[in-house]
Amino acid sequence: MLKTILTAAALLLAAADEPRPVDGLAWMSGHWTSTSGERWTEEYWLAPRGGLMLGLSRAGNGAASGDWEHLRLEAGADGVPVYWASPRGAPAVGFRLVRADATNAVFENPQHDYPQRIAYRRSGATMTATISTIDGGNPMSWTFERR
Repeated sequence: MLKTILTAAALLLAAADEPRPVDGLAWMSGHWTSTSGERWTEEYWLAPRGGLMLGLSRAGNGAASGDWEHLRLEAGADGVPVYWASPRGAPAVGFRLVRADATNAVFENPQHDYPQRIAYRRSGATMTATISTIDGGNPMSWTFERR
């Protein structure tokens, strides 16, 4: 009986030490800003904790705020991270992670109208976010600097 309890405890501890898939996206965390003349966009990403990253995006022109969006990264039912976006409080739309490495992540939802792909790429203190159709058409990009 003691052997069974010790084995179960060891398995639980080992599982607790395994990195969660969302943890591999920690490189996205931080305060990121992009400016072009009077136009500005900011993204804030909290570091992963408990298998979850929370984010917020807002954009504007000069002193006026325009768009805003709640963002969330968490594992889907199959354990693969999903990027959930809720623009202006609308129902969240999910984009499943399809490719990732230490500085790149691509999320896709081919059933969504636009965007269908959301890609992040980081190089040092710079991160680029690009949205597009599933084939990469009609791209829009923002280059952010870490604050």
